[in-house]
Amino acid sequence: MPSEEFQLPAVAPLESPDQLRRQMAVSSRRVYLDHAAVAPLPRCSARSIVAWAEDLCADGSAHWSQWRRRVEQTRSLLAKLISASPDEVAIIRNTTEGVALVAEGWRWQPGDSVVVPQCEFPANLYPWLNLRERGVCVRTVEVTSDADNEEFCRAIERSCDESTRIIACSWVDYSSGRRRDLSRLCEIAHSRGARLFVDAIQGLGVLPLDVADVPVDFLAADGHKWLLGPEGAGVCFVRSERLNDLRVIGPGWNSVRHAGDFANKDLDLKPSASRCEAGTSNISAIVGLHASLVLLSGIARAAAERRLLEIRAWFAEAGCRSGLRTAVMPDAELSGIIAFDSPRLEARQLARELRRCGVIVSARDGRLRVSPHLYNNLDDAAQFGEAVQSF
Repeated sequence: MPSEEFQLPAVAPLESPDQLRRQMAVSSRRVYLDHAAVAPLPRCSARSIVAWAEDLCADGSAHWSQWRRRVEQTRSLLAKLISASPDEVAIIRNTTEGVALVAEGWRWQPGDSVVVPQCEFPANLYPWLNLRERGVCVRTVEVTSDADNEEFCRAIERSCDESTRIIACSWVDYSSGRRRDLSRLCEIAHSRGARLFVDAIQGLGVLPLDVADVPVDFLAADGHKWLLGPEGAGVCFVRSERLNDLRVIGPGWNSVRHAGDFANKDLDLKPSASRCEAGTSNISAIVGLHASLVLLSGIARAAAERRLLEIRAWFAEAGCRSGLRTAVMPDAELSGIIAFDSPRLEARQLARELRRCGVIVSARDGRLRVSPHLYNNLDDAAQFGEAVQSF
């Protein structure tokens, strides 16, 4: 007789960052330093995805209601991560989807403007540029990714006026790794009656963010970088008082209060951010992200930040000893990303050579981008430095 109960593998929260390495199978094969691109999965997350796939294979949708409970558990964990209410969280497929929900959902009026730095990653630039077709004035701020927070915030502020409705920017710059001052950016936006949208993908999971304290209005991030989840599941935060500022893009059966009652044809939208989840969820990715979130949930965000910046310092020192150069930044602007200039080899070539040595990094904007996580250690830093020095 088939079982009516389906149980995903249990996951225990880590008690300290040092315990994470045991979950990362990649650490026995490679020096993996590319979490700002795509992170490897923890063992527990991979096991959860496999268990769900085997359940689907063996029993079809018999346990669908239990899969749905896992979606809601994931929503609660994402909300807790940023000190939000679960009603303020939509589970999305990727950051780009979250940007589009706000860019296309805002009720734009003739003469309205949006302000966005030209150095943004395309996911947080193209959806805003696309608004020009709708008559929105899109002001791209001429500020570089290397600008410090003072210069960056001044440039943003100069680009705003009474027509500005949204400021959109990244929390951590994908190229330079500079962490932006979200509190000040909130002040700049709100003093003009505008809203702040934040692409949080390069910090969420290892850096602390409390939306009860830092009043960002909208936020989006995928789970496949610092949250150590699979591709295809992420978070969009919509502050409760901003929910009705957005029209729903592409509503579906899951957008309404009576989701599942298919005979009821009323378009009665849910009074929560989950109204943006129009159709079926990407369950395979969500169960993997859930396991990763549980795993990381035992580590206090402040402890994670301290450990990350300690590890970052090891790799910055190892790179500089091997002839690379990196900018000196204030502690408040540091993140898990280190951008190195290479005087000997072009960055893409160096990244390829390092990959052949089992050291996985990226090249971005002509620089070597190194992005270690909490499980990387001093031995990894030494191997990275030795590998760089051999070219």
